[in-house]
Amino acid sequence: MKLGLALGYWGAGPPPGTVEKVDAAEDLGFDSMWTAEAYGSDAFTPLSWLGSRTTRMRLGTSVVQMSARTPTATAMAAMTLDHLSGGRMVLGIGASGPQVVEGWYGQPYPRPLARTREYVRVLRDTIAREKVGSDGPHYPIPYPGGTGLGKPLRSTLHPYRTDLPILLAAEGPKNVALAAEIADGWQPLFYAPRHDAHYRESLDAGFAARGGRPDGFEVVCMVQVVVDDVVEAAADRIRPFLALYIGGMGAKGANFHYEVFARMGYDDECARIQELYLGGDKDAAAKAVPTSMVEQVALIGPKAKIAEELPVFRDSLVTTMVVDGSPEQLRTVRELVDG
Repeated sequence: MKLGLALGYWGAGPPPGTVEKVDAAEDLGFDSMWTAEAYGSDAFTPLSWLGSRTTRMRLGTSVVQMSARTPTATAMAAMTLDHLSGGRMVLGIGASGPQVVEGWYGQPYPRPLARTREYVRVLRDTIAREKVGSDGPHYPIPYPGGTGLGKPLRSTLHPYRTDLPILLAAEGPKNVALAAEIADGWQPLFYAPRHDAHYRESLDAGFAARGGRPDGFEVVCMVQVVVDDVVEAAADRIRPFLALYIGGMGAKGANFHYEVFARMGYDDECARIQELYLGGDKDAAAKAVPTSMVEQVALIGPKAKIAEELPVFRDSLVTTMVVDGSPEQLRTVRELVDG
């Protein structure tokens, strides 16, 4: 199992200590680093800026919002960064949810599966330096009903490699199956290795539709690791994050993160967390997150406990475990993973 560095997206501004984290991860032999975006900082700019300090780590997005850019614009950015990094770019994309897509990007959300399939097809054609044309309803190229002067174009930029990896962020069963069918990897969020039977079924269905599992298919997953002699204290550092996603990252009845934990058997707990969070009591929502829920998706507690639980992730679907922390914490994770 490889290690990746989670850089995520920013809050009010660039988080302090990021440069030190990147330098430490490179020195510690981490395989990759990953940026994200929602409705603030973008994914490509920090990845380029911080990636310029590295010579070995792969540079990944976790994830680029599809609705933020046309597929050709996303392909341009990925191809450019692949050249600048000497072939280290990994493009992770995701459909996001209706609140962000419609409320921030001003784009329609319906039919995310069909949109994703069409988006990836255009990405592949652009990166392969084909003449790009699409008659799909979501990303028609050339644009119909315009001046009539548009025509299919081929990228002036020759790709550093035509097989630049495309990973798909997915949580629902149909989206996971789509990742296995059309992408080079899957990026889960809140993956619980003890409750992954439905993920395995979805991946198998996608691979069957594809005609078999491709070599090198990746599963890149963020796993929070908090070392603390007191388990509850470690859990307390993660509870607000889970409460935010279960309670606030999506509307009632349309929250994919909520559904992930509900499928683990925490339906009642999720309902309570969401009720408190949407009611404005974020502290109570965090306190309502049970420790057992945290332990399904994170590694928390004393070093000995984490070392004992690590094989569950090592033997799971995960090929790259993406972690965050200070340089000292990254070093500790490296030591734990190495055994």
